Amino acid sequence: MHLILFIFSPVKSCLDELSCLLNLADIQAALYELCWQVVQGNLKLDVVVSVLGDMMELRDDMPSVLADVFSILDLETGALEDKNKRDHYTQLVGACLIFVPEPILKERLDPETLESLGLIKQAHQFNQKIVKIKTKLFYKQQKFNLLREENEGYAKLITELGQDLSGNITSHLVLESIKSLIGCFNLDPNRVLDIILEVYESRSDQDEFFLSLIKSYMCEPITLCHILGFKFKFYQEPNEETPKSLYHIAAALLHHNLIELEDLYVHLMPLDAVIVEEHKRDISEAKQIARKLVMVVLPSEKSEDREKDKEKEEEKNEKPPDNQKLGLLEALLRIGDWHHAQSIMDQMPSFYATSHKAIALALCQLVHLTVEPLYRRAGVPKGARGCVMLPLKNTRAPRPAESFEDLRRDTFSMLCYLGPHLSHDPILFAKIVRLGKAFMKEYQSDGRADVKDKMETLLSCFLSIADQVLLPSLSLMECNACMSEELWGLFKLFPYQHRYRLYGQWKNETYSSHPLLVKVKAQTVERAKYIMKRLTKENVKQSGRQIGKLSHSNPTILFDYMLSQIQWYDNLIVPVVDSLKYLTSLNYDVLAYCIIEALANPEKEKMKHDDTTISSWLQSLASLCGAVFRKYPIELAGLLQYVTNQLKAGKSFDLLILKEVVQKMAGIEITDEMTSEQLEAMTGGEQLKAEGGYFGQIRNTKKSSQRLKEALLDHELALPLCLLMAQQRNGVVFLEGGEKHLKLVGHLYDQCHDTLVQFGGFLASNLSTEDYIKRVPSIDVLCNQFHTPHDAAFFLSRPMYAHQILSKYDELKKSEKGNRQQQKAHKYVTACEQVMAPVHEAVVSLHPARVWDDLRPQFYATFWSLTMYDLAVPQAAYGREVNKLKAQIKAIEENPEIPLNKKKKEKERCTALQEKLQEEEKKQVEHVQRVLHRLKLEKDNWLLAKSTKNETITKFLQLCLFPRCIFSSIDAVYCARFVELVHQQKTPNFCTLLCYDRVFSAIIYTVASCTENESHRYGRFLCCMLETVTRWHSDRATYEKDCVNYPGFLTIFRATGFDGGNKADQLDYENFRHVVHKWHYMLTKASVHCLETGDYTHIRNILIVLTKILPCYPKVLNLGQALECRVHKICLEEKDKRPDLYALAMGYSGRLKSQKVHMVPENEFHHKEPPARSTTPATQQNGPGSTGKPATSTSKTEEGTPEDGDRGKDKPQGTTKPVNKANSAVAKVATSNGNITSIKPKTKKEKKEKTPGSTPETKLENRREKQRDERTGKEERAAREGKEKTPKADREKLKAEEKNSKDDKAKAGNGEAVEPSREREGIKEFKSKEKGDRSAVSGSLKSPVPRSESAESERDQKRRKLDSHSSPSHSSSVKVSMA
Repeated sequence: MHLILFIFSPVKSCLDELSCLLNLADIQAALYELCWQVVQGNLKLDVVVSVLGDMMELRDDMPSVLADVFSILDLETGALEDKNKRDHYTQLVGACLIFVPEPILKERLDPETLESLGLIKQAHQFNQKIVKIKTKLFYKQQKFNLLREENEGYAKLITELGQDLSGNITSHLVLESIKSLIGCFNLDPNRVLDIILEVYESRSDQDEFFLSLIKSYMCEPITLCHILGFKFKFYQEPNEETPKSLYHIAAALLHHNLIELEDLYVHLMPLDAVIVEEHKRDISEAKQIARKLVMVVLPSEKSEDREKDKEKEEEKNEKPPDNQKLGLLEALLRIGDWHHAQSIMDQMPSFYATSHKAIALALCQLVHLTVEPLYRRAGVPKGARGCVMLPLKNTRAPRPAESFEDLRRDTFSMLCYLGPHLSHDPILFAKIVRLGKAFMKEYQSDGRADVKDKMETLLSCFLSIADQVLLPSLSLMECNACMSEELWGLFKLFPYQHRYRLYGQWKNETYSSHPLLVKVKAQTVERAKYIMKRLTKENVKQSGRQIGKLSHSNPTILFDYMLSQIQWYDNLIVPVVDSLKYLTSLNYDVLAYCIIEALANPEKEKMKHDDTTISSWLQSLASLCGAVFRKYPIELAGLLQYVTNQLKAGKSFDLLILKEVVQKMAGIEITDEMTSEQLEAMTGGEQLKAEGGYFGQIRNTKKSSQRLKEALLDHELALPLCLLMAQQRNGVVFLEGGEKHLKLVGHLYDQCHDTLVQFGGFLASNLSTEDYIKRVPSIDVLCNQFHTPHDAAFFLSRPMYAHQILSKYDELKKSEKGNRQQQKAHKYVTACEQVMAPVHEAVVSLHPARVWDDLRPQFYATFWSLTMYDLAVPQAAYGREVNKLKAQIKAIEENPEIPLNKKKKEKERCTALQEKLQEEEKKQVEHVQRVLHRLKLEKDNWLLAKSTKNETITKFLQLCLFPRCIFSSIDAVYCARFVELVHQQKTPNFCTLLCYDRVFSAIIYTVASCTENESHRYGRFLCCMLETVTRWHSDRATYEKDCVNYPGFLTIFRATGFDGGNKADQLDYENFRHVVHKWHYMLTKASVHCLETGDYTHIRNILIVLTKILPCYPKVLNLGQALECRVHKICLEEKDKRPDLYALAMGYSGRLKSQKVHMVPENEFHHKEPPARSTTPATQQNGPGSTGKPATSTSKTEEGTPEDGDRGKDKPQGTTKPVNKANSAVAKVATSNGNITSIKPKTKKEKKEKTPGSTPETKLENRREKQRDERTGKEERAAREGKEKTPKADREKLKAEEKNSKDDKAKAGNGEAVEPSREREGIKEFKSKEKGDRSAVSGSLKSPVPRSESAESERDQKRRKLDSHSSPSHSSSVKVSMA
């Protein structure tokens, strides 16, 4: 402040002194204080202005100093909120304009202040002008020589660099000239380097010269990098295109390590983050396009999408700047710098770089050059002429591969970076595939241990290339069938496990790895939908071609969609199979994989929602499998292994697939609905089976069955499949079927069993003898080690035995020449003994030792080893087929439309078939004769008599007959035929009568335990047994010829060593008719029981069995009426509950009604005697013409007694002697304890009766009826009187006896005379028989029982009661039990 006061002193002479005392800082502070007082309003403006004017004389630069003060105050006052102070400031500055120049103020003050002072017009314009001036001053290059360089020097430099370099000009000489020019003309070295690069860019073919020059010239790599970066930045504007020559020189400099990639990379555009975002955007757009193709789009949405697409196209019209990183990458690849190119690609998303065609082609070219020597040595196919490629001159490029091991160095990594974009170069694709084929051949042939690891590594590399490169590239190749076939040439050398793994990756993962593949997948699905919507039987050819074209590139996507459609619409199977004829081999293999994947889909349930049937999608796929694998050459190993694996896991659903494949490929059908003609043809040779044994004619299955056989043998699946199926049968019930519906369990069991039979039949008919014997182990190993059920084990071994016997027989015939029939038969027996002897020893271990007390192992093995082919010749079937062929030949001759050459071929074919059939028949006739001769020699040693006949029959039924009769339809026929054969051979110790009785009398348990298909077979077995019985029943002469004097129809068996004069009693014809009626009655009773249980399985099975035996049963009218009534009731009850039972019942009911005309009354079926009075009412049996003998007299021991033999001698001789003899020798059959129970003989009163037509006998009968009525009345009164005194249990017995006696009265009263009312009374009669049967059982229990049986439990006794039910309608009752 003191300075200010001093300034205002009047003594102006002191100014000179002041200027000497104060420095510049003090002056600036004084000026600032003075001006600030004015701003504050403390000093007057005019005084201060005058003082400031005087101070201008202190220094020359005082205006500038004052301007600086004004500048500071300008900033301070501008920040103040008080406007008065700002006004004071502007007034002060305005007053000082007289001694402060305007230019100085314009430099120092803010434009807004200048505008308020009026020094400038507008502050905005002033700012713009400043910017322009500054730009002009500091950024714009003037056209004069800044560095005092001379243009002549640059001209000489360009001339020097542009001269012809073909002579002796070297980079060293040129460098010396450049140094001279720089020194002479004072040239800037960096600019000289820039010019060198420019000239190099224009002469990019002179790499060697310029690179050497730059290497010699430059000092710092970073300088060169900055100059290159400046050049690249010049082209980073929109619509600018970076020249390829610049990329080339940058790549060359990188390749020769003159610059570092990291230094140059930062100058290139776009940024890596932008590239990543672009890649993500491409993927999202591709997925959106795929979603649109799949979705159903409304018309309004379509128009909106079109507008959006137009907007996007308009946005894309402005071309973005070049991707300089990709340009540099392409240049690096062109010169062979793989190291730097790999580094750049690593900075980008996968396959982003190679998605640009130029880069993909450049990389393909580099791979071409790398593999060329190895391809020429190992990959070029014979006869091919390839274009030889010259190697790169660049010595730093990747070294060419000379061996497969060299491919690991660079080639495999290049291919992996290339990925799906190898599709741009199909030639390179083919080269890689051919190299793969050459390697696989070397891999398979080279077994050296020292190179094994290397070969395995190379194999994994080729598999990776196939997964990551070849298959994705095939997807992007449009309809290239040649590449598909070429690729199959490699893939077929891989095991199917490797192939299917590749297909799985291709289908489920590859298509999501790249935007292009996402789009291709969506387009393929859309195209597949278009084709499948229009596919019909009529346009199969056109649609098939479209499918073929689409499948060449993307088979997995196409087949996946097609299979999904087939699973929904099974009517597409036929046209789809026909349309697949245009596929390549690779496509067929992919189809097999897709089918297996669809079958193994864990998201699909293999059962329908009701859990009782297999899902329709699985059935459709199985049907497709059979049709496709038969028609086209597709490898079966994968499918067969899949089924095997499923069986290992305890799952039997997929056996449906195997069943369909074998049926379609081998022509072997398994059905229980065969007609009798077909079944008869199935008992002949292979030719007869093919011609007459199946529903469809078996044609053209030779190739397909051969393929199936080879697949099974090559992969060792034949025996494992058989064993797994045999084991899985029980697994279905006990392991797999725990929570499943019983109907489904039965269906799965049948499917498993039928497939086993079908598959075993295929192996037996298609495998050679050596192959079959080599693979099937012995019977004891099958059963004991592999736990195969006995029936299945013998089923598998049976063809082996037949092959071995024939082979041995042929050997013996060749060794000993002799044509006599006896010699041939003897040799055949010898061959059988040699082959079967080990089998007889092996089967001993299959059962406990006590089994062999009755059955000899020889008998057991003989039963299980023979077939119907061995027992009978189907001459009628052969005759039918021969007649068909003759008729066919005649029709061909008479048809004028067939061309002559075709007529000739068809006639030759038919004639050849006819000759084959006749020759086959002749062979079978000879074979059957030999077998029967063998059996005749063996029969005496089949059965032992160590225990009772009943035990023998039980073991025969349990171990032989029942297991085999339900194995197959032919086995069912075989079992019935074998029983008849054993009878006809007069086999010792075999009771035919008891065997038949046991079969017919206890069917309830067997029927209840059968599955649906087993019921069909069991019904067929019963039908065949009934046919034999009916034949004997229908004609006395036939019966006497086939049964009389046969040991099987003995009724009394005597101990050995007894008097030979006592002949065993035979069952006469009439009593046999009684027995047959009893069997029919037992069948009816069992059938009614099953129908009335209400259980699904019982009803279904008995209806199936009844349908099968309809030709032979029922024959008796009242039994038929009883069945008809029960079946009608089933129809009413099940109509709305269980439709399948209703359909079965209705079908049987209709057929039963049609058979009604063939039924006969009971008195015509067997001779009914008038009812007679019994001395023991409690044991009386119901039925006309029969009375019950006391039960104590009905049992005889097996050893027999003298009384047994002399009983007939003590009887009076007379006219009734034959009748008495016949009646006394009524069939006596072994009961469950081994005793002989006679079929009850008539009482003495009955024996004395004459024929029932005489008048005295009628009167006698009337008197007897009156006496019976009186006696019955007395018994009823006595029972009523003693009712209260009798215990409850006794009262119930009395009630039962009363009821039975009433039934007897009713029957005796009606007799046979009520013929018109028999239909109306049929049901009542059957009910009364059932009631009478219960009383008969109570009477039969009074017979003496051996000590061993007296200790039986009550439960066993009850079971024996059930098994011992006898027919109440006649006196012939055969008591049998299944003990």
